[in-house]
Amino acid sequence: MIRFFSKQEEEKIIESIKTAELQTSGEIRVHLLQKPKEHIMADALRIFHKLGMHETEQRNGVLILLAPGARQFAIIGDEGINNAVPEGFWEEERNVMLEHFRREAYGEGVALVIRQIGEKLKAFFPHQDDDVNELPDEISYE
Repeated sequence: MIRFFSKQEEEKIIESIKTAELQTSGEIRVHLLQKPKEHIMADALRIFHKLGMHETEQRNGVLILLAPGARQFAIIGDEGINNAVPEGFWEEERNVMLEHFRREAYGEGVALVIRQIGEKLKAFFPHQDDDVNELPDEISYE
């Protein structure tokens, strides 16, 4: 298992996921990849399906994939989100993360982007009283 984030950073990221998911029915996951097997976007799609993120009821899963050893990352959303959000939605979040990564504020950047995604998604996928957490909030590893 990759040890990239400190324990405190991991806790902050998980807390950001939980906070974001209180605003939206969207499901957010963070996954760390030891070494990319393909292009980072191809890996993101593979892992998205491996984690069952395409099986959410509203097709509103978001994956933040980090491959720290290769200095690469990707943010992707399922078709429900991609059909709803404006063009440039993912690029904006990617740029925020990249700005933090350049300062080596990795945990802070990921946590901030998660909160921002939750805030933005509530306009398209508001949290419902009967909302069920369809995916784990913990960081996953490969």
